[in-house]
Amino acid sequence: MSYQAQSLVQSVDWLAIAPPTIAAVVGLVVLVTDLFVGDNRKALLGWVSVAGLAVSALMLLPLLDGDRSTFCLTGDAAVCSYTADRFTLVIQFLVLGGALVAALLSMTTLKDANRELPEGEFWFLLLSSAAGAALLPASRDLATLIVALEVASLPAFALVGIKHGDRKSSEAALKFFLSSVTATAVSLMGVSFVYASTGTLYLTEIATRIENVDDQLQTLAQAGVVLTLVGFAFKTAAVPFHFWVPDTYVGAPLPVAAYLSVVGKAVGFSGLILVTVIALPSYADVWGPTLAALAALTMTVGNVGALRQQSTRAYSAVRLLAWSSVGQAGYLLVPIAAAAYSEDAEKAIGSTVAYALMYAAVNLGAFAVAALVARTKPLNRVSDYRGLYASRPLAALVLGFFLLCLAGLPPGIIGLFAKVTVFSAAVDAGLGWLAVVMAVNVVIALFYYLQWTTLLFRAPEGEPETHRVPAPLTAAIALTAVLGIALSGAPQLVLRFSDTGLF
Repeated sequence: MSYQAQSLVQSVDWLAIAPPTIAAVVGLVVLVTDLFVGDNRKALLGWVSVAGLAVSALMLLPLLDGDRSTFCLTGDAAVCSYTADRFTLVIQFLVLGGALVAALLSMTTLKDANRELPEGEFWFLLLSSAAGAALLPASRDLATLIVALEVASLPAFALVGIKHGDRKSSEAALKFFLSSVTATAVSLMGVSFVYASTGTLYLTEIATRIENVDDQLQTLAQAGVVLTLVGFAFKTAAVPFHFWVPDTYVGAPLPVAAYLSVVGKAVGFSGLILVTVIALPSYADVWGPTLAALAALTMTVGNVGALRQQSTRAYSAVRLLAWSSVGQAGYLLVPIAAAAYSEDAEKAIGSTVAYALMYAAVNLGAFAVAALVARTKPLNRVSDYRGLYASRPLAALVLGFFLLCLAGLPPGIIGLFAKVTVFSAAVDAGLGWLAVVMAVNVVIALFYYLQWTTLLFRAPEGEPETHRVPAPLTAAIALTAVLGIALSGAPQLVLRFSDTGLF
């Protein structure tokens, strides 16, 4: 009996699990500390949270020397629940870096809210969500994957609706919650079907066993594949699971919208990659065409939605960024779909990872400048950005650079480079029609990105307003600008992520 109990004990590699663990522990520390800190010292919680996320990101450095796995089966050390490989580390860097920028933005937002937002709860929820998001790319079994997905998502619901007494915020949180819970329920049903047909939850074991499923269970396995994909398609804001995005971004505090636009997508795409490419490569004929169709539909609906935004409508800048993020999700889906048809699936997946890194840096930067403008113009209309160069020349230049990156135009070389990488992934996989759809959508997106960019440099209406910019907001804008410019100066750095180490 003691031998059986001993055989169930799994060793833990604490260094491998350090990044998500530190974020979770700091979240608990902040929540408890909030009970003992006076109202006039609440800003300390923000700095502790930022420091915690920075330490979590730095703990990725010792893991660069090689792949590490933990929570492995005692009978088979190759079958593990947690793996810190190259793919995991890149996505964790994206998640923790994105959460760090969102935290810097949040410090200014919480200060301007003048105690209308509960600071202790806010930081606890943000750090908890970041911990779940960092856990997900390392997950190598379906149970851990779903748990990580929910740990990342549940605090996000509360963050969206954290504005007490704000009807718009409550409505956005409810819509986000109900649609997400429905998608999760469908995804859980899919996972149960896959488990019933294969008898295992480990991704590598599923890949082996699902090829030899009994004929009577074939339909069950296929249904499980499709239903599992639904939950992750929702997280990526793929059409038709995108309807929550515009209202949620508008209703949430701006840093939370920035967080969802980048970290939320990283969660969805990393989960989608693990489920399709690692667990279900033999079902590429099912998920390949499905994801290709979703990619075409998502980029088209997203860009057309952004094109229809009226510049004088309240919150039109945030809505434009929301619809733009849906369109960008379509581009991110292209290489994952291409992996089903490509002989080099790892290179195709690398294109998605590289594009996600570019998108994270410039989209967070665009939200950071939007947060700056919202301090004096809370309705955050696109028309409010007219003449920004006259009052804030550096902010206008940086936002113009970010928008050109998203459009894929010089001097935003990294945006152009990332789009070419995704485009070539589709062409190499023989998906010429998808490459054509992408090219058309890039042209559509040029119109609204350039329209917003030119508005920044037009003559302002009335006297330009100036005010002091808080240090955390300045740091967030500077950090994203430096990263975007550095990557545009050396876009070959992105190519290093084409080797994801997943295979």
